Amino acid sequence: MMKRSTLMLSTGIALFACSPAFGQNTDGTHSTASIPDFSGLWAHPNFPGFEPPATGPGPVVNKSRFRDGPNKGTSDFREFVGDYANPILQPHAAEVVKKHGEISLRGETYPTPSNQCWPEPLPYIFWNTGMQMLQQPHQITILYDWQHEVRHVRMNEPHHAHLTPSWYGDSVGHYEGATLVIDTVGIKVGPFAMIDMYGTPYSPALHVIERYRLLDYEAAREGLERNAKENANIGRAGSAGDAPLRIDPDYRGKHLQLEFTVEDEGVFTMPWSATITYRPGFNWLGAAEWPEVVCEENILFSAGKDEAVPHANSPDF
Repeated sequence: MMKRSTLMLSTGIALFACSPAFGQNTDGTHSTASIPDFSGLWAHPNFPGFEPPATGPGPVVNKSRFRDGPNKGTSDFREFVGDYANPILQPHAAEVVKKHGEISLRGETYPTPSNQCWPEPLPYIFWNTGMQMLQQPHQITILYDWQHEVRHVRMNEPHHAHLTPSWYGDSVGHYEGATLVIDTVGIKVGPFAMIDMYGTPYSPALHVIERYRLLDYEAAREGLERNAKENANIGRAGSAGDAPLRIDPDYRGKHLQLEFTVEDEGVFTMPWSATITYRPGFNWLGAAEWPEVVCEENILFSAGKDEAVPHANSPDF
């Protein structure tokens, strides 16, 4: 995997159009005063990243935990052994999670969208430690720090009547006061289809709702504490972590929290939720610049053999 701290070209092109978010006036026009500005680099360098909710059904979590060291008690990312007894899973989905865990316990690496350099569906994509949101009146563009992943959210529009499934689905958004709400359906089921690191499958019925809001530190602390109990920190400032974006653990300013809910009647017995709490991020050099991480530049990084990287046998031009 090759890392470069240069700005992504696509980021630079999009930034010129980025402006504070637009709220809704009573006459149907927009103003810039009513909702927060979510721009900037945001990071959650804890892996895999999903924070179980404070209450209610939550995601599959790792049964394998670090036994010692600074990450003692948190998810051991060297082994992904999903809790297939989680009641959110239908029996066939629980069996899939169990089989993936058995592979991991044998010391083997099973293919995932990220280690095969494939597009990452929701909510799998939320594992990315870094995120940048570009707000415009008609759309939200969300960038992720791994593999040039980009999502486009149409604002104040309904879903297309006749959807063609796509890797990131059909995302539409609107503001509810200070909260950005994004509704996504039509997520393509392709190779290595899973919604988390444990191999949890999904069906064409997958429906994900995201809610983003800015929080003061005191309001965000409960989510940060849940995160610290569940996920290993791979990006603490000054550490030898592998996160493309890092954070200052002593930061006490504004945080960005994502709460997302997942529904899929083909896989789950009930809707479930999780949160991800972001802090401002910076790259390896301490600069507030976007890091570039290109999976395909090292297709042996995962398991010492060629991965199933998408490729063409002949040029497109």
